[in-house]
Formats: sequence, C-alpha cells, structure tokens
Amino acid sequence: MTAIVGYARVSTSEQNPAAQVAELRAAGAVRVFTDHGESSRVRDRPQWVACQDYLRQGDTLVVRALDRLAGGEVMALQLVHELGEKGVHLRSLTEPEIDTTTPMGRALFGVVAVFVQLRVDTIRENTRRGLAHARAQGRVGGRPTVMSEQRRRAAADLQAQGHSLNEIAAALGVSRSSVWRALNRVDAFDG
Repeated sequence: MTAIVGYARVSTSEQNPAAQVAELRAAGAVRVFTDHGESSRVRDRPQWVACQDYLRQGDTLVVRALDRLAGGEVMALQLVHELGEKGVHLRSLTEPEIDTTTPMGRALFGVVAVFVQLRVDTIRENTRRGLAHARAQGRVGGRPTVMSEQRRRAAADLQAQGHSLNEIAAALGVSRSSVWRALNRVDAFDG
C-alpha cells in the first residue's frame, strides 16, 4: 500500500514548523517527519534519515518547497535521483513543476537536471583552466608553506647529519609532511 509522506524542516530551533506540517497534512500526508534547527546543506539530518528509512516503493514524498529538502540544485538532484531509484515520487506544494508523479513533472525535472549538471561541469572546467593559468604564471594556491628557506636549509643540514623526518619536524616545530615536501621540493599542486 502506497502512502503520502511529508517532510518539514526549519533552520533554527526557534522557528515553528506548524504551518508546514499543516500544509503537508492537508496535502494528504499520513506521516510527517520534521527536523528542527537543521541546515538544508546537511544530508544526514535526523528526521530526514528516518523519513528515508520509512519511505517505500510507490510512496510520494511531499514537501512545502524543495529548499526544505536540499540546500542546492546538485544536492536536490542527487536526492531526487536517490528517491527515484527507490521508486519514491516527489511533489512540492509551492513548485508545481516539481511533481515526479506525472510524466510532465518527470520530464521537466530531467531537463533541469541536465542544465544543473552542465553548470557543475562548466564550473569545474573553468576552475581547472584558472588553476593551470595561475601555475603557468608561477602562482600556486593554498596556504603558504611554513618552511621558509632558512627552515629548509636547517632541515637539509639535519637530514645530512642522519636525523629522521620526525626528529627534524620536532626540532623545527613543523609537521613531518612539511619537512618531506620541503626536502623533496614538492609543490601543493604536484601529483
């Protein structure tokens, strides 16, 4: 037997989810899971995890708005995909185009998914190009090294005297990996 299940979320513990819960019940939700003071960017919200465990194939998950479920497009698409794999439909009360119980809703969501993936891939490619350009200009990102040239020379001297990387790191007050990178001249973007 399939069921309509609701999920409500408020961002702070001071907020009251009663209006969301009432809307979900009016939409036919037989059970409503509610997270209090939880960020939409966190996947492992306690009541969301319980809701996912409760949902069965053929059920419909109803939310007031998609932002109650996910904090961004990519996360929303992942969650909808996971629900779809489980055979669970999704319906938003305030965004009628998000209703995977209908053919048009599934098609529209698929089109949106394609554009979101294109956006993610474009951002990733632009980031790669920007990093490559910066490296070609001699710039590297990340935190500056703690290994000044003076520390690097001291580390090399200690290594020549037969000290281990752990001993050198302790003597210089830095991490073992910082000593290793300095002695081997490995930049953060190599490898």
